[in-house]
Amino acid sequence: MQTTSFLTFVGGQCGKGLEAIELYTSLFPNSEIKRLDHYKEGEPGGAPDLIKFAEFTLNGTSYLLSESNYNHEWGFTPGVSILVRDNSEEQLQHLYNQLSTEGGQVMVPLDDYKGEGDYGFGRKFGWCADKFGVNWQFVLME
Repeated sequence: MQTTSFLTFVGGQCGKGLEAIELYTSLFPNSEIKRLDHYKEGEPGGAPDLIKFAEFTLNGTSYLLSESNYNHEWGFTPGVSILVRDNSEEQLQHLYNQLSTEGGQVMVPLDDYKGEGDYGFGRKFGWCADKFGVNWQFVLME
């Protein structure tokens, strides 16, 4: 049995999947695009310029992605996020800065826990949405 995350780009994000994959794989080490399939002309759910199915890895972890031009009533939500944990403060800060700027949204600044201990899972924590609406949490490990 395998489990993985599947990102579906719909609405205003439809058509931005490849840009997202290219950004993510450029930011994380040990990352690559493994598969990229487009819709065929006339195929339901998309158009030839949209991604029907993609597989990529971020630091060795597999993710799947698709785009759909159907009129969906949903999109990405902060209730589901990609969690990044690392013991390199510089690496986390770099990733957080790259993903939270240029159209992204800061939910929780990447910051220390004000000297009152930690969040219970790390010394530093931050949460943002990137310019595609994908949500990310960052934890600095001990």
